[in-house]
Amino acid sequence: MSAAVDKWDRRLTRYVVDLTRPVVKSYFRSEVLGLEHVPPGAALMVANHSGGLMTIDMSVIAVDYYRRFGYGRPLYALGHDNLFHGPMADFFERTGVIRATPEHAAGALAAGGLVLVFPGGDYDAYRPTKQEYVIGFGGRTGYVTTAIQAGVPIVPAVSIGGQENQFYLTRGRRLARALRLTALERNLFRTNILPVTFGFPFGVSVVLPINIPLPTKIITQVLPPIDIVAEFGDKPDVKKVDAHIRAVMQHALVALARKRRLPVLG
Repeated sequence: MSAAVDKWDRRLTRYVVDLTRPVVKSYFRSEVLGLEHVPPGAALMVANHSGGLMTIDMSVIAVDYYRRFGYGRPLYALGHDNLFHGPMADFFERTGVIRATPEHAAGALAAGGLVLVFPGGDYDAYRPTKQEYVIGFGGRTGYVTTAIQAGVPIVPAVSIGGQENQFYLTRGRRLARALRLTALERNLFRTNILPVTFGFPFGVSVVLPINIPLPTKIITQVLPPIDIVAEFGDKPDVKKVDAHIRAVMQHALVALARKRRLPVLG
């Protein structure tokens, strides 16, 4: 078991979940459907990522997960490297957010936890509004390798509504290259985008200033687990598994979109 997994603090996690519950349930009116699909043992939950810098995807899932299952089995989330470069690193690890490395993921799965990963990262969270119903991981397939090596099922989950918290105009990859920021961003921030958004109260934002997210209704749908070996054999092709996972998620996200009546209101 990794040191990061050992740091999980049940009492602090419960306190944080209690604090965030009014935000996700009142402001964002969140719903998490299909939690009965979460298997009792270790599993890797793979979800799309929405909401730019103000994403609350993990909080939405965590509030309903702990309400249904209690605090006997931690929910771990793989987080971006930048979260662990400042004074909040210990806080994140104590509440289940661990650095997104193969070693930490393997340790959390070996401990029997449910591990939440957003393979698309910032690429997904800053997808343009016109692509809000598109599952895109930016070619990242490491999550498949992690599940195969740990021998655990993948539990797909899709969320709708988060990308309506403001207008996402572009990921800004061309802008980053034009300003010759790509190399610097990759070294400092592990990203190669410079997203441009439009929201309240600052209007146009190029990463900063941070606009206040609109109170959009967020719905997350947890899908049945996928046993990789049962579906793809003893030597699964990572790219084929990834393509299948994304196709399953895409179908589910489109189904949620068809039920959505109005942006923000839900």
